[in-house]
Amino acid sequence: MNRIMTRMRQCHANWNAMKVRLKQRSIWAFRLVDFIETILVALAVALFIRQYVVMVSLVPSGSMIPTFKIRDRLIVNRFIYRFTEPKRGDIIVFKSTTDDKDYVKRCIGLPGETLEIKAGYVYIDGKLLVLSGVDIQRDRTHFGPVVVPQSSYFVLGDNRGNSRDSRYWGFVPKSHLMGKSLFTFWPISQMRVLR
Repeated sequence: MNRIMTRMRQCHANWNAMKVRLKQRSIWAFRLVDFIETILVALAVALFIRQYVVMVSLVPSGSMIPTFKIRDRLIVNRFIYRFTEPKRGDIIVFKSTTDDKDYVKRCIGLPGETLEIKAGYVYIDGKLLVLSGVDIQRDRTHFGPVVVPQSSYFVLGDNRGNSRDSRYWGFVPKSHLMGKSLFTFWPISQMRVLR
């Protein structure tokens, strides 16, 4: 590791020495190189942040109404689930298990729990689950009982009568989780922090 750090320091010193020589020869060439360097560093930082820190996600359908409308935009915390497990009620973004799309749903069932849906009402280990903001009026489905496998989660849309979710395509493995929704930022009139 020390050799790598020493090599990186040497490359940085060489780069700075080259820029000093370039500045002495041509201020315009120096400014161009400095501008390109700034753009490349900013791009690298932006890519790092998007991959590991936060990302923007688009709500693709009406399955999360009334919590989100179609095409709402969210800021998603990409690193939280590297250190903690999802909690019941978290609004999560994940890579689909059936296609290559990103989905936004609410985490309902945790690993090892027995989950059953009766006439649209969710029961976890035999106890009724009540979450505010969830519309089950048009949902009369029956599902389960099922046991959520280890390292997997059962997710549902808040608009239960109009949501394709774990009832249709199964559990979401932890490896498919992309992050937890933090807040909406678009449209601006709907901007809010999510619980």
